[in-house]
Amino acid sequence: MKIVKLSLILVAAVAVMFALSGTSFAFHSGGVAECMGCHEMHGATGANLLQGTDQSSTCLICHGEPGQSSYHVLTPDSQMPAGVAPLNMSPGGDFGWLKKDYYFVIRGSNNTEMGQTHGHNIIAVDEGLVGDTDNPTAPGGTFPGGQLSCVACHDMHGKARYNFGGTGYALTGQAIYTSGSYGAQPTAVSHGSYATGVYRLLNAGKTVDGVTFGAPPVAVVNSTYNRSEFFTQTRAAYGSGMGDWCGTCHAEMHSTAGILRHPTEQVMSGAIQGIYGSYVKSGDMTGSLASSYLSLVPFEEGLAYSTANIATLKSHAVTNDSQLAGPSGTATVMCLSCHRAHASGFMDMTRWQNESQFIIADGMYPGSDNAQSSIARGHSSQETAAAYYNRNVTKFSGYQRSLCNKCHAKD
Repeated sequence: MKIVKLSLILVAAVAVMFALSGTSFAFHSGGVAECMGCHEMHGATGANLLQGTDQSSTCLICHGEPGQSSYHVLTPDSQMPAGVAPLNMSPGGDFGWLKKDYYFVIRGSNNTEMGQTHGHNIIAVDEGLVGDTDNPTAPGGTFPGGQLSCVACHDMHGKARYNFGGTGYALTGQAIYTSGSYGAQPTAVSHGSYATGVYRLLNAGKTVDGVTFGAPPVAVVNSTYNRSEFFTQTRAAYGSGMGDWCGTCHAEMHSTAGILRHPTEQVMSGAIQGIYGSYVKSGDMTGSLASSYLSLVPFEEGLAYSTANIATLKSHAVTNDSQLAGPSGTATVMCLSCHRAHASGFMDMTRWQNESQFIIADGMYPGSDNAQSSIARGHSSQETAAAYYNRNVTKFSGYQRSLCNKCHAKD
């Protein structure tokens, strides 16, 4: 009888574990991971007993593995020889683009597009990633480029959380039981109340190399976010706060003092929302707001953190094109409307090519290997397509211009 009772207790414990989280076996699980996953108690190679030479190198032991996978953010050199794009297609992008230098001719003049222009130049000695030689500090800010690492933006210990019954994030409180990136809610069960982590373990309420982060962005993404968008789009459902959070390091990018800058964290006007809804592609303004969402030009829905809003965002964070409603009401433009968070195939980590008249010409992705080499900026057609996450070229106009036109329709 004792054996039977013990078995029932073990079964119940396992059932509770799975009831709390469908991601029980995730490494981070929304907060601090296993200590020994990053640290080596004896014989460590890096400072702070890190397994890698530095912080980012340690992160990339897992996040830089070969193959396209949800949590991979760096394609190894061996998988992206000349003419072959990085593999990962997550909303944030692949740091592999930092290693893609391009040399090409425009109107008889030699030009370069260096890999360091493609994204945030994190320093990871073990992966051959070095600092940005053109920007000693963050553009529009004071954050030192020589200190840029994964943990400049992400909290490796993940202390920020949403407590059960709370209305905002906190750095202490209930135990974190799962990630907050996928729409999980804080929960109360018979043996206690538990918190969820914040989106992507982003820094919140923390000072890093002279800058202090405020509230974390509110967002939800589908767990299968790292994927080709040839057939359907990946919708990361952004709620609010992303632009202000980016402004921690890029403060002057949010200022109009003495210079005009593109607005961020501002509600899109009714006219802009209308254009977004109508715009399908260059030469086609027959779209409907109800089906106009474009993952290459995302927006925030203007939703602050609440359990109801997280549930709404979770329902929108899909990969099957069942949620394509465009901006309405309190929707806002944000930094990630135009940029990727990690890196992209284009200068200034933009989501589309801003350095050429056309992003599609004669119905094809420009490439150094096809008839549109003059506007390919040294990219192969495979690299260009991959930078757009392999979106079916037929969804663009045969002569598609900049996607700034998704909001401004000047084409």
